[in-house]
Amino acid sequence: MTIHDTLLAPGLKGFPIAHAPIARDAVATAGWNVLAGDLPLPLALLKREALQHNLHWMQERARAWQVDLAPHGKTTMSPQLFRQQLDAGAWGLSFATVHQLAIGVAAGVRRALIANQVVHGQDLASLQSLLSTHADLRVVFLVDSLAQAAIVDAWSAAHPGALPFEVLLEIGVEGGRTGCRTHQQAMALAQALHDSPAMRLVGIECYEGLGATGDSVADAAFANALMDRVAAVAQEADKLSLFETDEVLVSAGGSAIFDLVATRLRPSLTRPTRGLIRPGCYLAHDHGFYTRMLAEVERRCGCTDTLRPAMEVWAMVQSRPEPGVAILAVGKRDISFDLSLPMPIARAAADERTASPVPAGWKITALNDQHAYLRWDAAEEAEAPKVGDRVGLGISHPCTTFDKWHWMPVVENDYTVTDAVTLHF
Repeated sequence: MTIHDTLLAPGLKGFPIAHAPIARDAVATAGWNVLAGDLPLPLALLKREALQHNLHWMQERARAWQVDLAPHGKTTMSPQLFRQQLDAGAWGLSFATVHQLAIGVAAGVRRALIANQVVHGQDLASLQSLLSTHADLRVVFLVDSLAQAAIVDAWSAAHPGALPFEVLLEIGVEGGRTGCRTHQQAMALAQALHDSPAMRLVGIECYEGLGATGDSVADAAFANALMDRVAAVAQEADKLSLFETDEVLVSAGGSAIFDLVATRLRPSLTRPTRGLIRPGCYLAHDHGFYTRMLAEVERRCGCTDTLRPAMEVWAMVQSRPEPGVAILAVGKRDISFDLSLPMPIARAAADERTASPVPAGWKITALNDQHAYLRWDAAEEAEAPKVGDRVGLGISHPCTTFDKWHWMPVVENDYTVTDAVTLHF
């Protein structure tokens, strides 16, 4: 049994305790329906039609921009979803750590970008082992300082015969996260990487996502300024023949303002360039932060029928302790809360198999570890939920819901389970 077709069994949150273990790829034969009560709640799920729509929409956008997709695998850490992204045409996958990369390699990923600095000796050793074991594997990671470059050089010198590492020089912004802050710093590092026997400089990278505000004018100015710096470093490095590759990689693009950098990923150089965008949240999308950011993307590109929320978390109403409040059996251990609280989007009474919209005034006001506080206006008391009812919640930021589960069912629009994905955090 491979990482794609692991066994689902009691002990996994969301799996029926009394059900016999079942192969992941056989879940459709179980005949489960979430609203029929076949699976325990709380339960995070993915809606198949929205998932497939998102998969192909983003791939088509990348083609239209003449860049390639290297989606961020850290969002889902799902071998099955990795496979779908690659089959749809992704150039490769991005990861944040060598541990995540190893999961991707086991899932069949053979081109990968670690969108982070690799510094620890154990990580360098693990990466070297993966490269030595898989002759067809290509991995590129980020370098942003002479100090990091010295560590990699020292590690390689202590391990004769080690393969040279392919690296991208990272450009950062003042007050931001990682990356070179000045042009001079970047060029000194580019020269050091070119001179290093342990590394080969194959491109330039940046991350614009932390500067996204949702204001198109401000976001465009920020993205353009950053990409101007990327282009200037790439062009000077090209002029000085510092790149050691036939094709220069230029990468940016988180999940918020990817459209503002996508068209800037092919600076004019003397050798071919390949632009790589790295959105990860697009696959599941959300009902909160990324929906708000996408509204600006839609206005900028004139796009319609763009990304659709594919993830929901369903929970039971376990208590009505006082007027105007219901306690749902779901909490911080089950659902995203880092960017904003979950949003009630659907409801189903205990005896219903059809979901319906919730009243406009329903809102989640707080989460505990395993409880959510659902409140509504006094005028909506007649539509208040009852103990035993089910409530479907939309989320903001799918990354931090995925990592709370070991598996998720994939459902049709009537909540019949037709597939499942496993998650390896």
